[in-house]
Amino acid sequence: MAVEWKEATHKVAGTNVRVREAGSGAPVVILHHDIGTLERLPFYEAMAAQHRVVRRIHPGWGMNTERPEWMRSVRDIAAMYRMHLDAQGIEKAHLIGLGFGGWIAAEMATMAMNDTGKLVLVGAMGVQPTEGYIMDMAVYGYLDYARAFFHDKDKFREIYGEPDGDMLENFDISREMCFRTAWKPYMFSHTLPNLLQSMTNETLVVWGEHDQVVPRSSCERYMESLPNAKKEIVAGSGHAVDMEKPDQLAALASGFLNG
Repeated sequence: MAVEWKEATHKVAGTNVRVREAGSGAPVVILHHDIGTLERLPFYEAMAAQHRVVRRIHPGWGMNTERPEWMRSVRDIAAMYRMHLDAQGIEKAHLIGLGFGGWIAAEMATMAMNDTGKLVLVGAMGVQPTEGYIMDMAVYGYLDYARAFFHDKDKFREIYGEPDGDMLENFDISREMCFRTAWKPYMFSHTLPNLLQSMTNETLVVWGEHDQVVPRSSCERYMESLPNAKKEIVAGSGHAVDMEKPDQLAALASGFLNG
């Protein structure tokens, strides 16, 4: 049976935020990548078949979202999303963060760990690698950067097809918002590793075996910083584990959240 998604727009911190929701049960908030997101993906469908999934489109990430002029950091986004959860009466939500969304999820959890369920951080940005560098999107064209998310290049074509003008514009707009909120330092926070050390929430850190966007040393730094974390490496996947291995990631995440 197909999952039925309901969409609404909520005013949060003076900004209109697009929210999509489906499924039932304990709430699971999924936070998308820095390149934006498609409306429907197999990973979202698989998670909504087992959980109440709440998805937001990050404001400014795409042509159909409001671009808040005040937003200047990833912690701003995290604070706004915590306000949204409070306003909607959503308590103890589990958080699944994909890449850039993993950074947002980690920041959200440090703000209110007692009102946060479990965390699943998938190829999460947000901590400085001890070896290597987070891929600099300013060095690559936005299409080449999006392709680098995939170990299997055929998967990129399967998901995105031949990107048209609107999709290319969405990639470019998303990149501009990353420059605005995560430029200096690029894609990490100096403070986050220290804040994570006091966070006791159960956390699953997932990394693609062939992630070329966020080095494996970032995974290890998360593991060192989080007191109650375990790790899973997904074979045959690049950075976009949710798009390359959606069924495997959904099984890992659901098994962890339900355990």
